[in-house]
Amino acid sequence: MLRYTDRRALVTGGGSGIGQATVLRMLSEGGTVVAADVSEAGLADTVAKAGDAAPRLKTVVMNIADEASVKAGVSGAVEFLGGLDALVNAAGILRSSHTEQTTLESFEQVIRINLVGTFLVIREAIPALQDGKSAAVVNFSSTSAAFAHPYMAAYAASKGGVQSMTHALAAEYASAGIRFTAVQPGSISSGMTDGSGQSRQSVGPGLPEDADMRLFLKLSPALGEGFAGPETVAGVVAMLASEDGAFITGTEIRIDGGTHF
Repeated sequence: MLRYTDRRALVTGGGSGIGQATVLRMLSEGGTVVAADVSEAGLADTVAKAGDAAPRLKTVVMNIADEASVKAGVSGAVEFLGGLDALVNAAGILRSSHTEQTTLESFEQVIRINLVGTFLVIREAIPALQDGKSAAVVNFSSTSAAFAHPYMAAYAASKGGVQSMTHALAAEYASAGIRFTAVQPGSISSGMTDGSGQSRQSVGPGLPEDADMRLFLKLSPALGEGFAGPETVAGVVAMLASEDGAFITGTEIRIDGGTHF
């Protein structure tokens, strides 16, 4: 299945986890992809894993929380690709703490990266997407946007904002032919988690040491126990951002193995 032949895509967070898995999936389907990430080492790992598809992959170091970095990164991506057909906003961070112990700096950092960063990348990409073929944007919300995940107030607020923004953008740009959808991953082993619910060092501290896991852990997923791999989400993202998703916009898809009913 080569849905991405002659299709040009930009994927943020492309240096690890679901973002990296999405880059590799699009490449495997014939796409030309720019992977953006704040981590040079992560991007190098993505290139190594791309194998024979590496000539169709370009990497760009980009901090989505920094407006100048986003402007330069998106401009460079569009120049390399010769346009833009698909944008995937997978970059983000996770912070977990008791709310009364959360600093304003920490709260604002999560909002700045997850919500404002997504906005900045979209804003800079829209002119190219307006000229793209079957243009599509896939944003990353989370099950945290609709279900109670304690110790993650900032994260939930940021992802709820992404989800609401996705609906607004879908309505605003429908006449321009740009589709906007969101995915809500849950119980996924990714760059944010090590498969146990704890966030990796690269994205911040894990759950508080005194966290009540009875509040945090959900029932075992209906489709099997444990965390699924990032490729589970990448397949859905690839569908939404391809022409197979041409009749899907202004909505979100939960990918959590039945953890949340």
